[in-house]
Amino acid sequence: MAGKLAILQALFLSSVILALLTRINAGDIAIYWGQNGNEGTLEETCATGDYAFVNIAFLPTFGNGQTPVINLAGHCDPYTNGCTSLSSDIKSCQAKGVKVLLSIGGGAGSYYLTSSEDARQVATYLWNNFLGGSSSSRPLGDAVLDGIDFDIEGGTNQHWDDLARYLSGYSKKGKKVYLAAAPQCPFPDAWVGGALKTGLFDYVWVQFYNNPPCQYSGDMSNLENAWTQWNSDIAATKIFLGLPAAPAAAGSGFIPVADLTSKVLPAIKGSSKYGGVMLWSKYYDDQTGYSKSIKSHV
Repeated sequence: MAGKLAILQALFLSSVILALLTRINAGDIAIYWGQNGNEGTLEETCATGDYAFVNIAFLPTFGNGQTPVINLAGHCDPYTNGCTSLSSDIKSCQAKGVKVLLSIGGGAGSYYLTSSEDARQVATYLWNNFLGGSSSSRPLGDAVLDGIDFDIEGGTNQHWDDLARYLSGYSKKGKKVYLAAAPQCPFPDAWVGGALKTGLFDYVWVQFYNNPPCQYSGDMSNLENAWTQWNSDIAATKIFLGLPAAPAAAGSGFIPVADLTSKVLPAIKGSSKYGGVMLWSKYYDDQTGYSKSIKSHV
């Protein structure tokens, strides 16, 4: 009897250890929300329980003295202060433990920084209008976002490092300002490669799509080589595998669920900076159910 008990105890202990190890190595899913009015509300997005991070996309107009303008497609009209109602959604997300960031830039927009002073002014604007500062014209109301995501895909590659330093400096005023970035997978990134060298970024969701030289193509070598380089050369807290949530979400780079769970994730999850998977976007994830299919494997 004692022998059986010892065996049962050993089995129980090993299962607990295995569960702990699995959780330690478990990643999170980050999603972009905001560019399609048919993707559900922000509150609904967080209520799915599928995402640990939501990037509100986008603030596509800023810098060079321009008046910054947010664009949330069909969700709300910023010109009539129509996006301030999102404040309660943001708070609801945060109450569930979801980090909500504002994504600046995007694939189309009018943004660039002309100088370090321009970067400082943009940082001040972001602090006062979306983060822990105050302003009479906060586009998303009084909710305090968790940080800023740099999705820089145009303009110039100048002064993004300055912007990161100025934003990071606001963490000293209380609530930490998380910094994220969404570089393309060719290393170093043409736009934010310099900013990433600051070592100030918490989350880097690398876009492993629309970039055939470093994305998955049935063969792992290109993606794996790029992943290794990003992990070894970038001083970020966590690095995520950025993917389209549906074939239609990108020109190329979609990875079928079976391939992701059986080949890709097992090859990268062992890296010390592995953070999980980033998906573009909530609208496409709704079409395919991609995040629900992969969540237990991430």
